[in-house]
Amino acid sequence: MRRRQFITLLGGAAAAWPLAARAQQGEKMRRIGVLMALAADDPEGQARMTAFLQGLAQLGWLDGRNVRVDIRWAAGDTNRYRSYAAELLELSPDVVLAVGSAAMGPLQATRTVPVVFVQVGDPVGAGFIESLARPGGNATGFTVFEYGMSAKWLELLKEVAPRLTRAAVLRDATIAAGAGQLGAVQSVAPSLGIEWEARPTVLDCP
Repeated sequence: MRRRQFITLLGGAAAAWPLAARAQQGEKMRRIGVLMALAADDPEGQARMTAFLQGLAQLGWLDGRNVRVDIRWAAGDTNRYRSYAAELLELSPDVVLAVGSAAMGPLQATRTVPVVFVQVGDPVGAGFIESLARPGGNATGFTVFEYGMSAKWLELLKEVAPRLTRAAVLRDATIAAGAGQLGAVQSVAPSLGIEWEARPTVLDCP
C-alpha cells in the first residue's frame, strides 16, 4: 500500500472514530505519531485514544503488529507541545496525528512528514493550511465546526433580542485562528441590521 493511501486511512480513522474498512496486510511496520492535548490520565483523552486505536484496528492496522503508535500527552503545557513534537518527528513517523491547534503549531516545523489534525477551530486563519478545499503542503484534517456556525450565533442573538442593533465579538488578537469565523459574522450582520466590531478579550486589555 502506498504511503498516500496509508495517510488517507489514518484520516478516515480520525474522522469516523471508528470506521470499518479493510487494509492490506504483510507490509513493513508503519509508524504513527500522536500529539494529544490532554493528560495521559484524563478519562476523555483515554476514551479518544481507545476509539482511535479501535478505528485503526477495524481498518486492518493493529498497534504492535503492522503499525506502531507513539503517543505523547502534552496536558496543555506549551513547553511539552514543543518538546514532544520534536520527539515525534525524530522518530521519522509515516504520519502524525495532531489533536488541537496547540498541537499543530510546533508540528509546522516539518514540511515533509504528513500531518493530520483534528479539533482545530480555524486551520486557515491559523496558517496551518492554505484553504479548506485545497490544504496544500503536508497538512490536512478536520475543523471543529463549519465557519457558517458563527453567522448562526449572530442570528440567535437577534432572535433573543429583536431590537439588537450593535454587537461586539470578543477575540484574542494574538491568536491567528478566528478570521474565518469573523468573516462569517461580517457577511450576515448587514442583513440582520446589526453593526458589529471585534473587541479584545480581558487578557488582551492593558
